[in-house]
Amino acid sequence: MGVTGPPGPVMDRDEVDRALARLGAEHEAIETSLLALQDHAGRRLLEGAGLTGVTKERWASTEASITLLWAYFDAYSDALRSARDIRSRRRWSSREDLVELTELLRGESVTVAGSATAAANAPTLAGSGKLSERFSLSTLVDRMNDLYASSLDLVVAADAVWSALPARIDLLAAELQRTRQLAHSVGVRPGEHPAGDDLERITQTLTSLREQVISDPLAYWVPTQGSSAPGGGRPDTTVYDREARALEDVRREIDAVLTVRQDAEQRLMRLRDVLSRADRTLAEARTARGEVLAKIAATEVPVVGGPPTVLQEQVAAASEYRRHGQWHRLSPLLDSLERKAEDELLRARESLTAVTAPLAVRAELRGRLDAYKAKVARHGLAEDPFLIERYDAARRMLWSAPCDLRVAEQAVLRYQQAAAELLAAPRVTEQGGPQDQRGEQRS
Repeated sequence: MGVTGPPGPVMDRDEVDRALARLGAEHEAIETSLLALQDHAGRRLLEGAGLTGVTKERWASTEASITLLWAYFDAYSDALRSARDIRSRRRWSSREDLVELTELLRGESVTVAGSATAAANAPTLAGSGKLSERFSLSTLVDRMNDLYASSLDLVVAADAVWSALPARIDLLAAELQRTRQLAHSVGVRPGEHPAGDDLERITQTLTSLREQVISDPLAYWVPTQGSSAPGGGRPDTTVYDREARALEDVRREIDAVLTVRQDAEQRLMRLRDVLSRADRTLAEARTARGEVLAKIAATEVPVVGGPPTVLQEQVAAASEYRRHGQWHRLSPLLDSLERKAEDELLRARESLTAVTAPLAVRAELRGRLDAYKAKVARHGLAEDPFLIERYDAARRMLWSAPCDLRVAEQAVLRYQQAAAELLAAPRVTEQGGPQDQRGEQRS
């Protein structure tokens, strides 16, 4: 919509013709805009909707503005028609005609009935008691521009919210329904599983959100700061986005439960296998402890505990959950049991290692003793009486039961020391010459 020029002195014929052409084009543009507003889908929806809240209040004011807008347009049309009639009286307008046209085109020559403005709650007449109000054509155009912009802004905003949010909410609600059915099939229900409670809350929130969006769309509209264009802004999707994220979290939780349903039997078999290995290891440790107590003297042997009955009870509970399809309960229980079973196997292995440590020490001493005996034999000292005596003493201690590891270790050390001394000392050959420990004669 354009704006007419400022008032001035008496217009000549050319100025009048140019003004009428401009006003005619402006009239056509205004009429096109008003008809487009009248046919706007958002306006039709607003007329038929059961509005509430801020939308109800603003639409009541906007409806009055649209009524006033048409009253202004009718008055503008009448004034333009009158001006055209005066100009068409004669080809060359007289001065009287030009004065009249100047007053009509530039002066406050347009009268709008007070009943129309009052019906529209026009702020200029509110409380004034005026029966009518006069405008210049330029002022009237400014008024129409303002009313049209504010009316279109509300209509476009409401239509944008209705076009964006309800459809998205419906799609999310359909996805929610599918998720609820899937959740129900795996035992995720309200009051029994947190995800079931979340689904119930999301359902209630989306239902309430859709009702509010339909009845009060402007409550979910965020205007763009500094924008003067009608409909400048965007729908407020904060609540929708939050619930969409919450539903996605629930879907991931249900996927995890479904995965448990598919893998439950294999996981239970692996779990039983780990616990069985832990039990066998503990049994081996208990047997080894008896052997150690019988064969090793003067040493502390740790007590071996039995398998925890709590784990067996929990495995039985997991089997029951699987049998009755209580996947939402089975999922966290399996996760916990798998960790505990691995810990139990590690504990059993550590017990076996701790119990058999004295036997490992004895085996190491035996190996050391035999290694030194072989070394002595390589150097031709296997028949040395002193070494034989030391070797036999250490061997009796290591191969007797119960074996005192501390005494046996000292005996092995004495044999090592004796062997080291003989290996380091020079020996005399049959010819009487000294030899080093490699058997080579020295001068």
